[in-house]
Amino acid sequence: MQNSRGKDARNNKRKWASFISNVTIPPLIAVLMFGLINYSLLRGFPFVAVTCITTLFAAIVPLSTLLIWKTRANAKFDLDIPTRTDRGHPLLFASASYLIGAVVLVAGHAPLLTTVVMFGYFAGTLFLFFINLYWKISIHTMGIAGPTTVLVFVFGYWGALLGLLLPPVIWSRV
Repeated sequence: MQNSRGKDARNNKRKWASFISNVTIPPLIAVLMFGLINYSLLRGFPFVAVTCITTLFAAIVPLSTLLIWKTRANAKFDLDIPTRTDRGHPLLFASASYLIGAVVLVAGHAPLLTTVVMFGYFAGTLFLFFINLYWKISIHTMGIAGPTTVLVFVFGYWGALLGLLLPPVIWSRV
């Protein structure tokens, strides 16, 4: 009987961990962060246009390449790539998307901060690609810590609210 309760508790923890991981995927956090910083810098049509560009290149393209990779690899759909060696191509495609996004933002005269943050996503993801050649580290944790830093820069202490997600994300990834 006690063994059954222990198994139920472990299953419950895994369900919570999976839920936390799925709602804190880095592209979703990027959409939130870019939306907030764009709103603080722009209004009206420029806000909508720049936010659509950032959403396309920071979320839609990377997630689409992940979905295509999952389909071709016949992998179980859970927005996670558990095997380190399988992460290379999706990370490179995401890096390319961020770089193209930064170029489009420059061409569209987007705010400097938005453009620099998109370029930071490119550089960080490319760096992560190279680390991933040797170690598997938490992309989810990086996907919370980086945007938290940006939001603290833009909004001061209020930006640190996103950082409250770090402990549950770290727990869910372990």
